[in-house]
Amino acid sequence: MTDLREQALHYHAHPTPGKIAIELTKSAETAHDLALAYSPGVAEPVREIADDPDNAYKYTAKGNLVAVISNGTAILGLGNLGPLASKPVMEGKALLFKRFANLDAIDIEVTHRSTEEFIDTVANIADTFGGINLEDIKAPECFVIEKALVERCNVPVFHDDQHGTAIVTAAGMLNALEIQGKNIEDAIIVCMGAGAAAIACMELLIKCGAMREKIYMLDRKGVIHTRRDDLNEYKTLFANNTDMRTLEDVIEGADVFVGVSGPDVLPPEAVALMADKPVIFACSNPDPEIKPELAHAVRDDLIMATGRSDYPNQVNNVLCFPFIFRGALDARAKTINNAMKVAAVNAIREVAKLSVPSEVLAAAGVSHLEFGREYIIPKPMDPRLLPRVAKAVAQAAVESGVARIELPDNYMSEL
Repeated sequence: MTDLREQALHYHAHPTPGKIAIELTKSAETAHDLALAYSPGVAEPVREIADDPDNAYKYTAKGNLVAVISNGTAILGLGNLGPLASKPVMEGKALLFKRFANLDAIDIEVTHRSTEEFIDTVANIADTFGGINLEDIKAPECFVIEKALVERCNVPVFHDDQHGTAIVTAAGMLNALEIQGKNIEDAIIVCMGAGAAAIACMELLIKCGAMREKIYMLDRKGVIHTRRDDLNEYKTLFANNTDMRTLEDVIEGADVFVGVSGPDVLPPEAVALMADKPVIFACSNPDPEIKPELAHAVRDDLIMATGRSDYPNQVNNVLCFPFIFRGALDARAKTINNAMKVAAVNAIREVAKLSVPSEVLAAAGVSHLEFGREYIIPKPMDPRLLPRVAKAVAQAAVESGVARIELPDNYMSEL
């Protein structure tokens, strides 16, 4: 860990501090170049945009620009360390946008005194960008913030901690259940954790066919049930009418465990109680709810996923958020709706079922990958994710009526 710490600090500090920079897209070498770039030539696109705001997409970088915005209240697994401390993470998201979807992204860290002040700040600058990626904002404020900004902004707003996690989880889960010979409609699901990611994951699984009454959600006080009087409006959606109170109560006979909570909270004895051919997604980072070695030691019929790259089946948000924004911006979508999220789920699922190219194997450091128990979701370096997911999302935007433009016939080849 010391070596990793030193390497990470050196990586961020050298040769230039930080991970992103600005580059020019136009010549600026002559007096004439400068006359076009600034005064007097810049007045012409100003007039065009004043006449028709949509011309901002034609004459500025707006259509390829994402704002990555945080208040630093829930940074990774580190907690509320403040806006400035979140900057390395937000720069990292900007790096991923550029690397995987060729989208330019600028990180913005907001200091504020109230939720309303944060909402006003973001809403007031939203038109600068083609889309807004919210990040590392704690629950339940994140729900209020995203809902308000979706309503107020004229560009898509997406809280990745909620929806990115949910989309990748749903894609992997549907594939895992298919491999195990189970239907999501019949699955009994235990969810350990009741924060933003947990609630978003369960809501999206429901949109993919899961039954709300077959989902048992737990927080620090145990099972969320209808006789508790300490639930916020978001947890109440998952209050189950049950006499079961503990993890051991609900895990017996369960088909699925989804962990978005903390390390080592799922004991091997609980895994042994699950139904035949169970699926476990232990997504707490860096330490999962149960180590895969412990889970496999008690179940040889298990499919296991974690948030880590050093185990098979990594649940990684980078599998979706760059490509979702690519498709949403290319369609000039007003919002990122449920149809677009489900389209992303299905596109990611299908990539995992394709033959894996040699360059992906090399990047993953393995000699073979084949759809099955140890390969239920694609690797982040798979180049087929960009065209397939972005196209599915853009098409869903058009078909669901939130796109502002039609896609060109050659959209796939442009990607």
